Amino acid sequence: MAVTDATGVLSRPYGGNRAVRSAALSDLAQHMLSQTSKQASAPGLLMLADGTVFYGRACGAAGTATGEVCFNTSLEGYFEVLTDPSYAGQIVTMTYPQIGNYGIDPVDTQTGLGADGDPTLTTRPALRGMIVHDMCRTPSNWRSVQSVPAYLAERGIVALEGIDTRALVRHLRDNGAQKGIITTEVFDLEELSRLLAEAPDLVGENLVKTVSRTSTRSYTAADLPADHAFASADPAPARHKVVAYDCGIKRGILEGLVRAGCDLTLVPWDTPAEDVLTMGEGGGAPDGVFLSNGPGDPDAVTETYTQVQKLIGRVPIFGICLGHQMISLACGATMEKLKFGHRGGNQPVMNLLTHRVEITAQNHGFGLVFPSLGALVPELSGGVTEHPCGADGTPATGDLRFWVERGIAPVVQNERFGRIRLTHVNLNDGTAEGIQLLDQPCFSVQYHPEASPGPTDAHYLFTAFARLMDGDADYLNIDISKDRLAGWKFAEEEN
Repeated sequence: MAVTDATGVLSRPYGGNRAVRSAALSDLAQHMLSQTSKQASAPGLLMLADGTVFYGRACGAAGTATGEVCFNTSLEGYFEVLTDPSYAGQIVTMTYPQIGNYGIDPVDTQTGLGADGDPTLTTRPALRGMIVHDMCRTPSNWRSVQSVPAYLAERGIVALEGIDTRALVRHLRDNGAQKGIITTEVFDLEELSRLLAEAPDLVGENLVKTVSRTSTRSYTAADLPADHAFASADPAPARHKVVAYDCGIKRGILEGLVRAGCDLTLVPWDTPAEDVLTMGEGGGAPDGVFLSNGPGDPDAVTETYTQVQKLIGRVPIFGICLGHQMISLACGATMEKLKFGHRGGNQPVMNLLTHRVEITAQNHGFGLVFPSLGALVPELSGGVTEHPCGADGTPATGDLRFWVERGIAPVVQNERFGRIRLTHVNLNDGTAEGIQLLDQPCFSVQYHPEASPGPTDAHYLFTAFARLMDGDADYLNIDISKDRLAGWKFAEEEN
């Protein structure tokens, strides 16, 4: 079993009491820390499924937690990451070295609304654990209400600092995201290895049902947080009745839809399509259906994508993240597990329709295999007759930057729903980031348009959904450089 200390240097495996001594700081180091704002802290340990071990110090709740170890590359927005329901089942590593320096304002939580409408007091975040290089215990910001360590301890989230996050992230990039266990109480490596082996795998597990709501609830302009009024402009008047499938929806997405003029009805992840089609005015169909983000393996969320299959063609549909995957599966597509996923607020995506690059916020570990949607339509794909192939000679591993280089948004013929266009491509790895059904009122993207946290380049997608519900056939034809500032007061001041 390989063991890695905080410098990332491999050493011999330890067991029993020797592991405890390796994890703990010396008496002198503990005394020195006790005289600083960090104060003395308990030792902690991270073990990966491949046997690699990192030692650190506790900066959250005491305990032991298992989950898929992944990493997020955002430079800010750690609280929004921490409270994103899409991180259910995962231990999140922040690549930015210092976390917590501006504290927490609970109103910024991304955890969805409970029955009482206020998740800020008791709701526990969905993620399993958190790993950082350096945790700030004395934040400084005019909006700060609480420090991150205090929040983590209060909500029962195990967290470690003092880990060499550069070494950890390079290991995950080279070897892929994998199961891990973090602990502040068990230091026998053989015991940890046994506990880790018994933990469930992310693949095949339906995590959506653990974060979705269980009852129907409305969300309107009256629910927008008043504490954001200093930065956010007034919402557009409500003119579209929209049903939103809550698969772990972020509050920032709810706010983005409402600000675009949507009157929302939130429903559980497995709500029958027949029920949804009666939730509009007068018991008729709604103006649109929104499919939210959510955690885990999309293939395991059968109850959602089978309902989506019934809804496509009956009502305008917009999906993001897991919602994008639900639409893809409803069309009969294949999903793939990405090596280490896309997580962070700095992911570059090429919009094949506008030929502009969008810097996007993302959080997913699975992706659409675009060629699985159908054969290319050459006359709508620049004359290209075959999907590009990868190193193994198959289209399933083909690099979609092939289309970026040619400036083409290719179209396939889908057996279920007609022509489907590839609209967006990830520029880091050439994977699919967005599709548009040309013969049905339906489109989706793999990333997040709500900027919670992240850039506002993709805000235009909320506008596009409103235009789709208005019946605009060219609903995606939007100047994203202008729309990206919509909804912000500083944009109004500039005008």
